[in-house]
Amino acid sequence: MLMSIAAVVTGLAVLAWSAEHFVEGAAAVAHKLGVSHLIIGITVIGFGTSAPEIMVSVIAVMGGIPDIAIGNALGSNVANIGLILGVTALLVPVPVAAGLMRAEYPLLAVATLVLVACLYDLRLSWLEGVILVGLLIATMALMINMHRRAGDTVEVRVLDESLSMRAAWGWVLVGLLALVGSSRLLVWGASSIALELGISELVIGLTIVAVGTSLPELAASLASLKKSVPDMAVGNIIGSNLFNSLAVVGILPLLGGFAVDADVLTRDLPVMVALTLALFLMSSLPRASNVYLTRIKGLALLLAFVVYQGYLYYDAAVHMPRTVS
Repeated sequence: MLMSIAAVVTGLAVLAWSAEHFVEGAAAVAHKLGVSHLIIGITVIGFGTSAPEIMVSVIAVMGGIPDIAIGNALGSNVANIGLILGVTALLVPVPVAAGLMRAEYPLLAVATLVLVACLYDLRLSWLEGVILVGLLIATMALMINMHRRAGDTVEVRVLDESLSMRAAWGWVLVGLLALVGSSRLLVWGASSIALELGISELVIGLTIVAVGTSLPELAASLASLKKSVPDMAVGNIIGSNLFNSLAVVGILPLLGGFAVDADVLTRDLPVMVALTLALFLMSSLPRASNVYLTRIKGLALLLAFVVYQGYLYYDAAVHMPRTVS
């Protein structure tokens, strides 16, 4: 058990480090090739913040453990809203830009509905993977067009313009190799813990793995507070959940269709949808020129996350196999 826990902790630490440097290298390469900050910010950084979820889920599916992959994707969305936005709002009330709710949130709502439709029959097929990835590409193109027409400028936080092309490619390669290695280590450790404790791999994916792969989003939200730009927090979370719903889940069935645990439909998807709807209501009400995620709203989100996680562990404990002495 100790070896499995050490594998999870080490895997998460290396995963966070490798994701940051992979994104830094990829952003620098794109900049050297003449790609605008707007496109880098929406595409490269968007994929980068979901790189841990994507890599862990791909490794899990290839290893024949799809429950960890699905749990990771859905659990990360829940953690992003409940844990990360909840903690951020508790520390500092978070202003919500009106444009965000008119543009990005509707895209997340559509992605969530399509994801629910794809998972409704408890199976993910190759065609559904194509639909989700195709919707992702269309969404990225639409977001780029909307921001370009609005004349928005995007500051790419991880972009180091002093990096040479060789150094940038070096970080991409090192980051990618570390992502693969740490993901394999994390998946092995997580599945070993599930096996030793008799807990389902889905629950492990929804808890340990999902919270761990959401650490980059937590770091980004805390960094936005430190830089006195807390309004970035909501946009980061909406973007991350959009990628998790379309990219992370969409890529998986392209590797081969697989069945989905029934608990996903009856327990986990409703929680994810409810928190996504709660974020919309909290970010839209009361109707005023300036809407904030207040500390009360943050506490409500955090409590919802804690109750959900607590229920997962309680349910796992109830169904845990008992040894007969």
